[in-house]
Amino acid sequence: MEYLLIFITAIFVNNVVFSQFLGICPFLGVSKKVETAAGMGAAVAFVLTIATIVTYLIQKYVLDANGLGYLQTITFILVIAALVQMVEIVLKKVSPALYQALGVFLPLITTNCCILGVAILVIQKQYDLLTGVVYAFSTALGFALALIVFAGIREQLSLVNVPKGMQGMSIALVVAGLLAMAFMGFSGVDGGLSVLFGLK
Repeated sequence: MEYLLIFITAIFVNNVVFSQFLGICPFLGVSKKVETAAGMGAAVAFVLTIATIVTYLIQKYVLDANGLGYLQTITFILVIAALVQMVEIVLKKVSPALYQALGVFLPLITTNCCILGVAILVIQKQYDLLTGVVYAFSTALGFALALIVFAGIREQLSLVNVPKGMQGMSIALVVAGLLAMAFMGFSGVDGGLSVLFGLK
């Protein structure tokens, strides 16, 4: 039940985009089409899950074991950069269309603070490996959900007559704000579920 609670909380209550404000760059940049947003969400989910496993093991068995905790950030950045390169190579061979659609935003996963932030949060929250992976995957699903919903709304907005001063990024930021407010409606759900499942 604890994993279910982490799953629901990471996706809806503490959504990485709307509650923690991480990963805003790809959220705004790759959200013009639902198809591209879904591809980006899948790529982030893969990189985030693998990065969490690798960074956890490096932190526990290399950095902590040798008293090198101060190298955490730079080590995690290097690991994430290597994983993104791997995803880029795989996408180029498996799905050239998606690779072209993601364009410059695929390498931007390297500097996506969502991935680095979650990898560090797993260590700070002192999760074990399985709990950390569940948290990372759930967070990635929350990121993908935010991206796809936002892309769907932006696709609809392209069909609507938006006032000239609000066209483009202006209306997108207003919609992002409204979505963040909508996701605030889920606050308290984690507390209710904790009581329901007897975790508190």
